[in-house]
Amino acid sequence: MSAESTPGPGTPGESGTSRRKVRGPRHRGLRVMAWTAAGIVVLGGAGAGCLYFKLNGNLRSIDIDHVLGSDRPEKTDDGSENILVLGSDTRSGGNRKLGGGADDGPARSDTAMIVHVHRGREKASVVSLPRDTVVDRPACTDPRGREHPAADGVMFNSAYATGGAACAVKTVESLTGVRMDHYLEVDFSGFRRLVDALGGVEVTTTEDIDDPDSHLELEAGTHRLDGERALGLVRTRHGVGDGSDLGRIQLQQAFVRALAERVEEIGVFTSPKKLYDLADTATRAVTTDSGLGSVNKLVSFASGLKDIGASNLHLVTVPVRYDPADHNRVVVQEAKAELVWDALREDRPIPAAATHGTAAGEADGVVSAP
Repeated sequence: MSAESTPGPGTPGESGTSRRKVRGPRHRGLRVMAWTAAGIVVLGGAGAGCLYFKLNGNLRSIDIDHVLGSDRPEKTDDGSENILVLGSDTRSGGNRKLGGGADDGPARSDTAMIVHVHRGREKASVVSLPRDTVVDRPACTDPRGREHPAADGVMFNSAYATGGAACAVKTVESLTGVRMDHYLEVDFSGFRRLVDALGGVEVTTTEDIDDPDSHLELEAGTHRLDGERALGLVRTRHGVGDGSDLGRIQLQQAFVRALAERVEEIGVFTSPKKLYDLADTATRAVTTDSGLGSVNKLVSFASGLKDIGASNLHLVTVPVRYDPADHNRVVVQEAKAELVWDALREDRPIPAAATHGTAAGEADGVVSAP
């Protein structure tokens, strides 16, 4: 199945309030979240001697700046940074079993989040970009050097499938007008290993979740999820809300907070062993841009994030509405979205007016940190 034909969220409505559940083919993509950036925090202070060489050898990086060149939004010099965090649904290697299928086709970015670290590095705003958002994709060069012409009216996740990480970054910058300073990517197995390395993450569900597509069954109550069940939670779509990808994003954002609280709870910075174990896991789990492609660079970046706790995260979804031309897609509400992009460019809090009355997915409050 091509990225452009992948079914998406529910039905249209003028105010985003009229929805129905969509039971299309399964989509088994990893929903990686802003917690990936938080997970990299564990690298702080862990790069010395032989440990440096081991951790450095774990890392994979992509020179996105070289591919994209200079035709990009300008960098800001106000001390803030923007990180594009992607989750890929590759079926290669150990991800085939976790993905639940044998499809070895091109990977797609099934989740994208812009993590904006505010000046002073004490707060972060996180903006989720639904994979089913209809966008105009700019011309891209893929990792093999092949040129791909621009395409209008395609799904957002087709950018990664077409041209990899650099094309995803270019598409986000074209959509937002905001420069992405860094890039982080994680896949199925990387997600699972990170959660297991933390000893699991505790969440509370307010209703039963039973989703055969994500293989998750949870009774209402408090649960400590290991990596496999956490993967099921962030992939759950038809088990909550209106059955759309927007509802699944609400679960992911709740999990972000729960994971941030878990990092604070276990105090990784007080234990050298915990710090190293998580650093080893994190460096194996992610792919970064070349600006973060060494332990020294990650240490410098991550050391500035350790003060951002769960209470200092502001998580929203880009303002969208269900597409009246295709009930399985969403389109950006341009005027409201511009309020979000302006806030990121100017390092301001995202105003409540930006997301008021937009399509959301009806899964708010289903999952929370205990």
